Amino acid sequence: MKKILLLSDTHSHIDDRILYYVNEADEVWHAGDIGDLKVTDAIEALKPLRAVYGNIDNDKARATFPLHQRFICEDVSVWITHIGGYPPKYNSNTREEIKTNPPDLFICGHSHILKVIPDNKNKVLHMNPGAAGKHGFHKVRTMLRFTLDTGKIENLEVIELGQK
Repeated sequence: MKKILLLSDTHSHIDDRILYYVNEADEVWHAGDIGDLKVTDAIEALKPLRAVYGNIDNDKARATFPLHQRFICEDVSVWITHIGGYPPKYNSNTREEIKTNPPDLFICGHSHILKVIPDNKNKVLHMNPGAAGKHGFHKVRTMLRFTLDTGKIENLEVIELGQK
């Protein structure tokens, strides 16, 4: 079993509240728009990190992290990308792959809107953790945490970090 902390859209912001939850996780996943790499450096100093770059990320972030991450964790196939759409409105870069080779868990950031949507047609669970940073139109900073255990996604929780 692994405890996962999922965040996105930090836009260079990292604080003690975020790091508190990082310490409680086994792994941290960042769905892009990292901003300054001090964010990922602070996370990686504490826990293993999987991350992708987002549309605001600079050349350093793009050289450090991929646009897409596909991997298996605790028998759950995962795909993380920053901009991917959501069921049933996947974007043109992800739509066909989700139909032909769907992950169990499809994670995006970008919208700053927390969403967890089951896609029963493609047998995919979509997650967007909202935005943990202070830049953007969102009002409340959010993250998600959950456990993965032998093919199951369980114990999903919304973490509210307060007003931005």
